Amino acid sequence: MISQTLFNPFKDLIFDEHFCFLTGNLTTETITVFPQWLMDHFKFGAERIEMMDKAKPYNYEDLKLPCSPEVKKAFQELDLQVQAAYKKGFKGMASLDQELLFQWTGRMVYGLLYYEMIYERDRLLRQGEDFELSPTLRERFGHFHLMLQSLIEPISFVGKKPWSIAVFPLKYSADIFSYRDDAINLMFSFGVNGFGFIACLQDNGVIGEKQRDILDKMEGHVLHPIQFEELFARFHYSDYILQYKPKYKIETQDNGIAIEVETAGKQPLFGFWDEDIFAQLLSNYWQVYGIEKKDILQFQKPPLSFLENPYTKDFIKPESIDLPF
Repeated sequence: MISQTLFNPFKDLIFDEHFCFLTGNLTTETITVFPQWLMDHFKFGAERIEMMDKAKPYNYEDLKLPCSPEVKKAFQELDLQVQAAYKKGFKGMASLDQELLFQWTGRMVYGLLYYEMIYERDRLLRQGEDFELSPTLRERFGHFHLMLQSLIEPISFVGKKPWSIAVFPLKYSADIFSYRDDAINLMFSFGVNGFGFIACLQDNGVIGEKQRDILDKMEGHVLHPIQFEELFARFHYSDYILQYKPKYKIETQDNGIAIEVETAGKQPLFGFWDEDIFAQLLSNYWQVYGIEKKDILQFQKPPLSFLENPYTKDFIKPESIDLPF
């Protein structure tokens, strides 16, 4: 049950430029989906972004969310905190509270989701059809939106966190900014020279737990970009085969709202890991290196990995990888 007191755009599917995306208050102000300092620093504001609607081109800087002055100020303050941490590289980012990273990442993922909702609504409208979302998606996106309101509302997370966020050192050529998102599945990855992070924003931490073994082995190493791509592919495919619906106990208390993760039962959380499907996904991420699916899956050989030696399961040292950054 989502709290009735706070705005939930997924209840009545309200995505309107006159209403703040986070509070539902009337507003004429906007905020960019991607933080302005990030677009300025990596000079990608004027670059094109591919949305679900291939017919309508957007530049990153054109993607904007309606927001109240209060929300705009809160995000500006959050941006200053993240920017200050960013300047300190991996150590700075790793020292940030995960809730701040959730809010900071959540703004971008929600912004992209908002545009996908508007596109789908307008497409159906042109066909004379009503815009509907399945109850499952309404609930999941509604929970995500409620958690994002922790930026401005007294919302606390009790016990286990509703997300998996991994921050790690990463080596890239200077001035490269790499990011991937899957707004519908509420996933995001971000990599620059110095650090990378991967976020599953609504998995209740189970994907992070599934990948715990490799995350532990990586500790203390500066990842090569090809390892970063493989790591995100593992998170992404784990999300694809996840068979567990995150549930929450949401209580309105005198001093705010408490969100508690309801732990899963004994059933297996993940479906069968199909190496063939995973290799196809991984080849999409590795195509910049010219690595194709047939290179990943070879007859009578274990699947190709740049994270683990397939025979010993030892972590592959990044400096031993002879590929460009």
